[in-house]
Amino acid sequence: MPHIHSLRVYYEDTDMAGIVYYANYLKFIERGRSEWVRNLGVDQNAMKDEQGIVFAVRRVEADYLAPARLDDLLDVETRMAEVKGASFVMEQRVLRAEQVLFVARVVVATMTTDGRPVRIPADIRARM
Repeated sequence: MPHIHSLRVYYEDTDMAGIVYYANYLKFIERGRSEWVRNLGVDQNAMKDEQGIVFAVRRVEADYLAPARLDDLLDVETRMAEVKGASFVMEQRVLRAEQVLFVARVVVATMTTDGRPVRIPADIRARM
């Protein structure tokens, strides 16, 4: 079951043509992933402070299918695709009503604060 995060397109999100600037879709899906993690009950600040572990995007594959525009109400749909030892893969879509505007596959690495890979903690893996 996907997690849904709703947002509205503001003027600051658009380019001179009045459509969402391509890089802002990455911000939208980041918010969706952050809310997904929060919804799991994971406090990323505590995870960093107490365990020295952080999540970092390692790879993004993205397809831009149709433009979003000023004042559009969008839904960012986030779902788990795969969990590995020290990483996981998310599939995300940005929709306006039923129309899919953007799709992405995001590989997220779990690492120490000094950048070394580390296994996903067992309690977090169980929630995923």
